[in-house]
Amino acid sequence: MDIFNKIKSSMGPLGQYIREIDDYIAFPKLEGEISTKMKFKGKECLVWSLNNYLGLANHPEVRKADSDAAAKWGMAYPMGARMMSGQTKYHQQLEKEFADFEQKEAAFLLNFGYQGMVSIIDSLLDRKDVVVYDAQAHACIIDGLRMHIGKRFVYPHNDIQKCEQMLEKATKIVEQTGGGILVITEGVFGMSGDQGKLKEIVNLKKKFNFRFLIDDAHGLGTMGKTGMGTGEEQGVQDGIDIYFATFAKSMAGIGAFVASDKYVVDYLRYNMRSQTYAKSLPMPMVIGALKRLELLKSHPEYKEKLYTIVNALQSGLRERGFNIGNTQSPVTPVYLSGEVAEAHNIAVDLRENYGIFCSIVGYPVVPKGVIIIRLIPTAIHTLEDVKFTLDAFSEVKGKLDNKYYLTNFVKHGLV
Repeated sequence: MDIFNKIKSSMGPLGQYIREIDDYIAFPKLEGEISTKMKFKGKECLVWSLNNYLGLANHPEVRKADSDAAAKWGMAYPMGARMMSGQTKYHQQLEKEFADFEQKEAAFLLNFGYQGMVSIIDSLLDRKDVVVYDAQAHACIIDGLRMHIGKRFVYPHNDIQKCEQMLEKATKIVEQTGGGILVITEGVFGMSGDQGKLKEIVNLKKKFNFRFLIDDAHGLGTMGKTGMGTGEEQGVQDGIDIYFATFAKSMAGIGAFVASDKYVVDYLRYNMRSQTYAKSLPMPMVIGALKRLELLKSHPEYKEKLYTIVNALQSGLRERGFNIGNTQSPVTPVYLSGEVAEAHNIAVDLRENYGIFCSIVGYPVVPKGVIIIRLIPTAIHTLEDVKFTLDAFSEVKGKLDNKYYLTNFVKHGLV
């Protein structure tokens, strides 16, 4: 079959709904300054879908650092990959600061989080090695594992007993192959909001010989006394062998980093194909990241304000009878029961009639009959925003329970 004809016959699990969701549920356009209030389809909405946890995206010092760096360096500098011609002292400074902050010997700056994680896994493992990983690991981890030609074992989400059983199987294999074992999980799971059981996994090192990699994209800046992340939150930062986080959440930017022992970081510097053959991260993003990290470390009140909003939102939802699962972080999922059409119509109702923009997930991303509304509270939301949202959600839940969304909405407006 011609490849294009194949595409015509199957647009994929999400693409099959393109006529219903494109430009509204999928690929929506939020306009205006990054804030809690932005415009969608010409209407102002209260936004709960941006991972701007600490409110740094539009912070005046961040904006100034970004613009000053762009004026001084432009967006092209440095040209080329870092190994060839794209190295600067500012890239190295940012790496040093992240290594110190995460209490690791060294760190390596990455252009993108998703690409970085895929390449880390690809670089670390060969056919002799075995991977053990959480079933709800992020797509970047799963895609990295698809490149691994050795054995891999998955355990049910946060099931430490099953993780131990997988480690037993992995140990038997590496005793024959002479390889090693890598365990991978997340610090904070981005959809459910619960933390990975890092402490329990670290404790398994007493019984098994393995290295431990975590993706802490949602934990950096939000977890731990200093915002170091979920390892600090659970008191096991020393037990994390390879720490990875992105700039796309609390840092409100583009890029990522990986931190570990110096010789491990040096190995990654010389073996990560995604960095060896990719242009260096532009200077405004590096200088901007230095400013963001400075603010993250020097203003604990941003994290305190974040949790004022988190606690008000999550306790308010629970008091009103909503199921928000086992979240242990700012990520706030609201679990409802309903069909795909109902999920779509809830999104329309919230955006068009309540002026609330949030992410809504239905089948095939989650099982049939399940709807998840994911709310991302930030330090720049207000308690008034929380109260307004709680009242709206109570009304929406009443409509859902009464089957209103099965009959009264089509596409992007009322019948």
